[in-house]
Amino acid sequence: MQQPDPEQLKQFEDSLSGPLLTPESADYDEVRQLWNAMADKRPAYIVRCQDRADVLASLNFANHYQMEIAVRGAGHNIAGNASCDGGIMIDLSLMTDVEVDAGARRVYVQPGVTLGGLDAATAKHGLVVPTGINSTTGIAGLTLGGGFGWLTRRFGMTVDSLVGAEVVTVEGGIVYASADEEPDLFWALRGGGGNFGIVTRFDFEAYPLADQVLAGLLVFPLEQAESILKQYREQVIDSPLECNAWVVMRHAPPLPFLEESVHGTKVVILALCCTGDIEEGKAWAAKLEAFGSPVGTHVGPMPFDQWQQAFDPLLAPGARNYWKTHNFTELSDEMITVAVDFAEQLPGPECEVFFGLIAGKANTVATDATAWPCRDAKVVMNVHARWQEPTHDGSCIDWARALFRASEPYASGGAYVNFMTDDEGGRVEDAYRENYARLKAVKRRFDPHNRLHLNQNIQPD
Repeated sequence: MQQPDPEQLKQFEDSLSGPLLTPESADYDEVRQLWNAMADKRPAYIVRCQDRADVLASLNFANHYQMEIAVRGAGHNIAGNASCDGGIMIDLSLMTDVEVDAGARRVYVQPGVTLGGLDAATAKHGLVVPTGINSTTGIAGLTLGGGFGWLTRRFGMTVDSLVGAEVVTVEGGIVYASADEEPDLFWALRGGGGNFGIVTRFDFEAYPLADQVLAGLLVFPLEQAESILKQYREQVIDSPLECNAWVVMRHAPPLPFLEESVHGTKVVILALCCTGDIEEGKAWAAKLEAFGSPVGTHVGPMPFDQWQQAFDPLLAPGARNYWKTHNFTELSDEMITVAVDFAEQLPGPECEVFFGLIAGKANTVATDATAWPCRDAKVVMNVHARWQEPTHDGSCIDWARALFRASEPYASGGAYVNFMTDDEGGRVEDAYRENYARLKAVKRRFDPHNRLHLNQNIQPD
């Protein structure tokens, strides 16, 4: 990497609308921090972009001096690719405008927007974009990796709602990608990650959603997990698309509706969200409650954007995190046994295993319609190791890897790249399956020298 002299650096800084930070800046340490504390990196420069002109200037500056490039949206990515050591962080987190065209059911979103910001803007119009489950997640990384959450069964993946994107290319151009303009780039952006350019605006189709959804938690002792998972497999996966429930196995957090004696014990939780008729949702939730003998329940009507914030306290920034993931077309008896066995061996109070249900509209889309290829997946497993002290790195990471290996024989192909850690670069081709060759071709066109490689990287050669 070449180093700009002070005059060249000053010229670059003067060309920007947003601030340029260096390690000497007062707020450098605060801004460089990412959600995952394991990613503790120190870029030489941080550009806090205010608009696409800042993004373009930052790319040109980085290319001129051959700097390593990291692109940050909300900084929530598990792999920590939003930063780098010694290069430049192009920070988009100040670009947070959301424009809603309610009549056309279109939402125009800048890349620094979090899911909470998007939900707040669309809820005013009785609309929603299907995204994830944590309000502090960034829309940019979520979308570029595929995107799934409570609404996926009903409305599809986040990329299925993407209708266009404004992109700053590595070579300094600005293009609009859609089904009609730059269709290959548009296809690649819908699940191919940040490999092809920097998106400065996402254009989404939005869907009507009622003011209230039925949502909440059903908490059972872990001893009932195997029975509950088998009933879940038989009765939930094929439920009406308006109904969704995820399985979480972990130590019980100190939730106010749980008796104190339950706090810290190992539990299996059914987290549910019904976006159809409230009374029908209550009847469905009652069936789930009958799967076992709960130690606590908390289910009721609430605004969807409020439910989207329910898990924020368990996913606050600053902890150390390590994930492993598999897709499943079915949950076999053997797989259920493996998952429960490892849940009984949780290495820490914040570690968990969850199964997210996506079976529904996403399965009706052709494998090659978007870069995200796993259209046969009905359930996604995330092995979420989370802890506070570096001294626990070994035990938590070993547990996650062991569960990943033990469950691999029962998994289907592909993977959700947003759940892949920075040590899984060799898994990228398997993650994209039959779409990988086409992704490589798009990468060769838009980033032939692989300047944007801090991602789940698709190499152009």
